[in-house]
Amino acid sequence: MKKIAILPGDGIGIEIVAQSVKVLQTLIARGLEAELHEAPVGATAYLQCGHPLPESTFALAKAADAILFGAVGDARYDHLGPLRPDSAIGGLRQGLGLFSSLRQIQIDSDLAAMSPLRAELVSGLDVVIVRELGGDVYFGKPRGQRTAADGPFLGEAEGFDTMRYADGEVRRIAHIAFKVARSRGRRLCSADKANVLETSRLWRRVVSEVGQEYPDVELTHVFADNVAMRLVTQPKYFDVIVTANLFGDILSDVASVLTGSVGLPASAMFNEAGLGLYEPGHGSAFDIAGKDVANPIASIRCVALMLRHSLARTDLATRVESAINKVLKSGLRTADIYQPHTRKVGTAEMGASIVDAIEGDLA
Repeated sequence: MKKIAILPGDGIGIEIVAQSVKVLQTLIARGLEAELHEAPVGATAYLQCGHPLPESTFALAKAADAILFGAVGDARYDHLGPLRPDSAIGGLRQGLGLFSSLRQIQIDSDLAAMSPLRAELVSGLDVVIVRELGGDVYFGKPRGQRTAADGPFLGEAEGFDTMRYADGEVRRIAHIAFKVARSRGRRLCSADKANVLETSRLWRRVVSEVGQEYPDVELTHVFADNVAMRLVTQPKYFDVIVTANLFGDILSDVASVLTGSVGLPASAMFNEAGLGLYEPGHGSAFDIAGKDVANPIASIRCVALMLRHSLARTDLATRVESAINKVLKSGLRTADIYQPHTRKVGTAEMGASIVDAIEGDLA
């Protein structure tokens, strides 16, 4: 029996994860051997337990076979410093050793009109972004604020962060990216800023060295800003992109919006033992929370990723993905992807329609 930790979090995370849980419950009723265990995280956990990542929540996540995560963050508690609600996801990443993220962007030809780009640019797009999660400027030390000791703004307040990578950090994410590329179109683009950053120069050297072990994969090095431009002008140029934490954060969001909304793509994070945490690519969006307008599709796609990568049920993953496409092709849209010729529905109705499609496929 697989153990799935359900961590809805804050804002719309609660609403969208509720729809994903209905999908999981439908599959469990049809024979999926899994049990669901829910725990608070983020601002919800802070209000209940005094910490955004309580020990009980972390223990549940650590003992699970897979984690379904919603979203965390609440601007009302941003003054809490290390107890900020959004610190919970960083705590999970570091505590569980989640060092790699995979985000797949797929655009069916029948749904290309949803993209903000011309349909011919994105029709049939299928790209995976492999992002390193454990290092870079987000976690490098020292960091903080101080009085500038030199330079043209001597004596003024300044903030500082440290961008750093070790050889082994780059090497392990490179191996993952090459293996992903080998399973697909055998093309890997490494995005860096080796023209200006020492960390990127090390990154490029190590990725090139690892590439010698994968002679069947074509490796190219492209500056991260150029990758961003090509994602907008030539997105189908890419098969797999591997990049550092900071650049990956930006590039994965750029790629996500090609689908028409950040409410559509899902992400998966993994540690070296294979534990996966699955989350949508958007935030807690308190401005629309509780209004039944959030798009649950990214969260439901997290279920498909979980079935594929953590639960060894590729058959069910395919059914969930097919159900999502069927519902979208029928014309149902949440507010973020609504178009005049489609029918606008709320969070709950979109989730229920996908569940109905799954049940119809399993009947």
